[in-house]
Amino acid sequence: MAKRRMPQSDRSLFTRLSQQVAHWAGRPQTFIGAAALIVLWGLSGPFFGYNDTWQLVVNTSTTIVTFLMVFIIQNSQNRDTAAMQIKLDELICRLEGAREELLDLEELDEDKLEAIRREFEAMAAKARKLADSTAGKSSS
Repeated sequence: MAKRRMPQSDRSLFTRLSQQVAHWAGRPQTFIGAAALIVLWGLSGPFFGYNDTWQLVVNTSTTIVTFLMVFIIQNSQNRDTAAMQIKLDELICRLEGAREELLDLEELDEDKLEAIRREFEAMAAKARKLADSTAGKSSS
């Protein structure tokens, strides 16, 4: 099945910008460039006498970049999580016998999620026990 892409114009400027920055920031070349800048900054220390301004330049720069990247990364993560949730919901809706009450689990509070998790753990333990007893009979 062909993958449908949303036209660029249907996404906000911030979404397009965050996608491009996240893509660019995740590349090995970007890491190498950032590491090279830190090495150059370190090597420039003797020329500036390791003074306070020299230290302030890297501290301020890295703080600003980190602060902005938090929002870019969170935006990308939110979109990825929402898209995955929608895809999982679609699969649950299409599976015969699936429990549709599980469609919006991300909206439940911790106690309810924990109760459902325990239910699935019990089901898994029961299935493992059954598999172990079946495997034991077949090896005899």
